[in-house]
Amino acid sequence: MAGRDASSKILSDNRRAGHDYFLLERLEAGLVLTGTEVKAAKDGKIQLKEAYAAVLDNEAWLINAHISQYSHGNRENHPPIRNRKLLLHRREIDKLLGQTREKGLSLIPTRIYLKGGRIKCELAVAKGKKLHDKREAERARTAEAEARSEMRRRA
Repeated sequence: MAGRDASSKILSDNRRAGHDYFLLERLEAGLVLTGTEVKAAKDGKIQLKEAYAAVLDNEAWLINAHISQYSHGNRENHPPIRNRKLLLHRREIDKLLGQTREKGLSLIPTRIYLKGGRIKCELAVAKGKKLHDKREAERARTAEAEARSEMRRRA
């Protein structure tokens, strides 16, 4: 899985994505950032709460991701919320465009991490969960936790 090897450091994690969506397929994308955005991101000042990705004009974009202004930045500091370009291969962009248009799926950023000195974004092709799906997942998680604790108690 992208971003989980020993040489990477997670800068931001979108835990809510797994709760609100069925994550079907994941892929890694590079990010086009300015200098102060890179410094703020390396400090972990990123929020992916309301963020999503979209394909606009045959380019992939990260939309609504909040990267706080760098504390030591001057007047050239970046705006916290702006559309940031995602770096993907053409065939990946075409595939994502087809999936989001025809199947009604969403592109959700699940984490942003540092890999080999570069900032990467893990995107997930996702399908929204309905309320009953969320409740069912919560019940399964609770049952699994109870079974695990019972096994520990008996051992």
